[in-house]
Amino acid sequence: MIVIREAQTEECSLLSDLCVRSKAVWGYDTEFMERCRAELTVTPEMLRETDLRVAATDDRIVGVVQISFDGTDAELDKLFVEPDLLRGGVGRTLLEWATMAAALRGATRLIIDADPGAANFYRRMGGVDAGTAPSASIPGRHLPRLYIPLVPTANGEADSP
Repeated sequence: MIVIREAQTEECSLLSDLCVRSKAVWGYDTEFMERCRAELTVTPEMLRETDLRVAATDDRIVGVVQISFDGTDAELDKLFVEPDLLRGGVGRTLLEWATMAAALRGATRLIIDADPGAANFYRRMGGVDAGTAPSASIPGRHLPRLYIPLVPTANGEADSP
């Protein structure tokens, strides 16, 4: 059973390492990964300034998700899963949490600047292509930009398509 819970300050290093392991599944070389390290790092400030959660099973952290807000837009800043659990439902669970949390905070869409290897996952989850966005780590590189529309329901909860 996957439990979504708040991340703890003492887990920042462990979560950063998880992000690096997960990103590396796309076959990037060492130089590329080093250039991405800052973007993949989880800091105590992120725990205070954004919505950052972990997915855990028993005593093992198996994923991390982070969203931030800009008006009625929510940004999916991070969504990473332990490589040995890819395609096992952890990513889906984290994205479902992110869409629900964003909608409950009043966001009308969740914006995703996806790794090219992960873009199809977001499309399968209802993501709509919206052009490209510049990489925060690699100058000149562009990432697929997608969004998931968020729709509030009559009972005050939220649904995503």
